[in-house]
Amino acid sequence: MITGIFETHLNVTDLERSHHFYETVLGLPHAYGQKERGNSFYWIGGKGNAMLGLWQKDPSEVKRQHFAFHVSLEDMKHAVAHLENKGIKTQNFLNDDIGELYVFGWMPAVSVYFNDPDGHLLEFIAMLPDEAKPELGMVPWSQWEEMQEKNI
Repeated sequence: MITGIFETHLNVTDLERSHHFYETVLGLPHAYGQKERGNSFYWIGGKGNAMLGLWQKDPSEVKRQHFAFHVSLEDMKHAVAHLENKGIKTQNFLNDDIGELYVFGWMPAVSVYFNDPDGHLLEFIAMLPDEAKPELGMVPWSQWEEMQEKNI
């Protein structure tokens, strides 16, 4: 019966700052907002596909949360440069400063992490067309691609 997640919501401390980040920096189309109620909504994947709601709250009500945006594999190849060109610091899952993204072998998928202005941990994730290999755990993307070329 469930075919996906239609919406998720985040509490933020400064709605205008978050509006700028999600609309201008990340490029999400603004769907609707009510300043008097302290909310703003954004379409994800086009109108009617999925939605992100932001709600301005007192800082004591803003707890760090995490969610991931699905992106194409082609876009993932440029995601780090795209985010860093917009002044957003990126990290891999291990946050190990090696400058390489990792593949989750059980999916398989590659991802990059970054924070919004309130410290929510966001992620771009792209599914890979390869067979899952959960026994590998997590491996650097370049190593995963080498193994795919060699049919390992």
